Amino acid sequence: MNALSAEAAQAAEFARLNDESGGAAREVNLDVILDVPVTLSMEVGRTRIPIRNLLQLNQGSVVELERAAGEPLDVYVNGTLIAHGEVVVVNEKFGIRLTDVISPAERIRKLK
Repeated sequence: MNALSAEAAQAAEFARLNDESGGAAREVNLDVILDVPVTLSMEVGRTRIPIRNLLQLNQGSVVELERAAGEPLDVYVNGTLIAHGEVVVVNEKFGIRLTDVISPAERIRKLK
């Protein structure tokens, strides 16, 4: 990797995101990302245990979670909390009914 001298460095130029009236310069086309796969996962609860206890787990062991029975599950997309929900059974398969969707503004606030 070559080091650049301070004289060779130039300021980067970026296109304007807004037009002069303050509105969006153009409409955003989301079609290009609609088929991108994401990982959707549900979390019943969590707990922390020492490795000693982890190694003692076997079939039939019960692990107590930090979440109380009846509390909503957390719904994550690519590791980001997006909603809460409850377990349902649909055609003999588990599903989740969303009870509370986290707003985009709230998700951004939690990142800080």
